[in-house]
Amino acid sequence: MAAQKDLCDAIVIGAGIQGCFTAYHLAKHRKRVILLEQFFLPHSRGSSHGQSRIIRRAYPEDFYTQMMDECYQIWAQLEHEAGTQLHRQTGATAAGNEGNSELKTIQATLSRRGVEHQCLSKWGVLDKSGGVLYADKALRALQDAIRHLGGLVCDGEKVMEIKPGFPVTVKSTAGSYQAKSLVITAGPWTNQLLRPLGIELPLQTLRINVCYWREKVPGSYGVSQAFPCFLGLGLSPAPHHIYGLPSGEYPGLMKVCYQHGNNTSQDVQILGRFVRDHLPDLEPKPALLEPCCTRLRALHSDRHPKYDNVVIGAGFSGEPEQGRRALKLTYLRTSMKLTPSYDLTPFRMSRFPGLGKSPPRPLDSASFLYTGAGNKASGCNMPSCSPASLEPPVNAA
Repeated sequence: MAAQKDLCDAIVIGAGIQGCFTAYHLAKHRKRVILLEQFFLPHSRGSSHGQSRIIRRAYPEDFYTQMMDECYQIWAQLEHEAGTQLHRQTGATAAGNEGNSELKTIQATLSRRGVEHQCLSKWGVLDKSGGVLYADKALRALQDAIRHLGGLVCDGEKVMEIKPGFPVTVKSTAGSYQAKSLVITAGPWTNQLLRPLGIELPLQTLRINVCYWREKVPGSYGVSQAFPCFLGLGLSPAPHHIYGLPSGEYPGLMKVCYQHGNNTSQDVQILGRFVRDHLPDLEPKPALLEPCCTRLRALHSDRHPKYDNVVIGAGFSGEPEQGRRALKLTYLRTSMKLTPSYDLTPFRMSRFPGLGKSPPRPLDSASFLYTGAGNKASGCNMPSCSPASLEPPVNAA
């Protein structure tokens, strides 16, 4: 792409689900938008790839449950526009031991918000609106819609420099662009873009093992048997949640994963014990691993403290895929300087006292891309999962 001489309304950096939805909504509001992605699409180097994600209203956080009404509406609208199914309702169960505090909070939130649900004795609650989202199909539908609405989707363009101000200038490996606003939704590369702008967020990069387990009897945990998505709360000695989706993504295989990462062998052992104890009709060893799905912890949705036409959205890949839909509208409204429809206090950078700023420095192009032959020892099929190729983990405050 040659240099863009005309001033556009917004540039969005990062074509994961956050960036794609943001660009889509901007384009729907008749804004001239450019979506930049450093890798050629489609790719598996972030956290938005894969066939399936969970959608639910069952959250312990009231503000997430509140957002979900709009999320479901947005998904239905996109399905209608794309003419393809992007969601399947299966129900979503949150299960925990009797007396689990998080489970009690989820039940109370669903009741308070009037969400249709069913209490399953003392160990769980079924969110009847929950189900499966088809993630890869959704990304393709969004990218097609952006183009159809007149937006530009420029993949294979690594950002080399950001010059803040009005207009903001973004230089990539293939061109130079100017816009009234900039939205950064770059996942693990967020801080590498922000450091030259004088700020660094407390983000933690995780690598998730996506594990598939073979059914002893094909279909026993499938949608045809009315098996729901599930979230296990404290059902294992591990400190983090375990989640699963009905079989169907691969014939005879069920996705069961640990909501944390960075220790391949230990995570698989945790899952193996969970499967043995709670899902007896699955083989206790994973039949397929798709590692290196990177996720970020510590959620941020805010303006840059110095440049108010730079909006930052990062850290939401640690959340279930659907829980970020309404936040895309938030990025849109923030970039257009409209009043957000939700209270953004839970996502503001100001909630981290003394958030460390870094002195501006140039982008480090050597560490900005995944490089190398990949981590063959772990079976990783995506280029370089070594620590040097990703943002070093930073513990959140």
